[in-house]
Amino acid sequence: MNKQEPVLACTDLVKTYSQGPQVVEVLQGINLEVAPGERIAIVGSSGSGKTTLLNMLGGLDLPTSGTVKVAGKNLAEVNETERGMLRNRHLGFVYQFHHLLGEFTALENVAMPLLIAGLDKLTVNRRSEAMLGRVGLAARVSHKPAELSGGERQRVAIARALVTEPQCVLLDEPTGNLDGRTAREVQALMTELNKELGISFVIVTHDEQLADSMERKLELRDGKLHEQTL
Repeated sequence: MNKQEPVLACTDLVKTYSQGPQVVEVLQGINLEVAPGERIAIVGSSGSGKTTLLNMLGGLDLPTSGTVKVAGKNLAEVNETERGMLRNRHLGFVYQFHHLLGEFTALENVAMPLLIAGLDKLTVNRRSEAMLGRVGLAARVSHKPAELSGGERQRVAIARALVTEPQCVLLDEPTGNLDGRTAREVQALMTELNKELGISFVIVTHDEQLADSMERKLELRDGKLHEQTL
């Protein structure tokens, strides 16, 4: 059986920042392949560069050297418009703070990526409603973020990340702003959606329980990724 093409891959990824005369090397030659449907946790101490790595993988920032490929395309070799299209088509993003737009309903927030992709309104509404139903929020489609609990807002953010049917979702501390019970509910939801939809998840987290529920656990330490035994 042939090995499946990775949905996301980086090779020899280096990121440096200049602080006056000093050059700080945050990422020192990271190599990572994400297989279709794979669930990966990235852990590490605060300031180790986990969010920096996630931003590189998502094409939100470009590396100092090395390559990031999404759907086989090198993000550094396409222009900003094409990079945005690749992100919109193949990747989803979920953050610790949901980043929902307060003046819009749950349905309108979830619909945003589909509208950006240029789909017609009927298709957009149908797919957005279906995805909200999938994350258990069928009865909350017309509610605005202020009318939802923290867990419900994070579910809306997950629905928004998944509505374009991406190959991979990148999550930055998705349970970091939730209480323990709600965090476990969101964790269970992500596991269920991964199995149902076959979407890959790459999760940056301090939540050891969440990290241990993934298929692979990698620690970012001294600018390099180290595989952890689960």
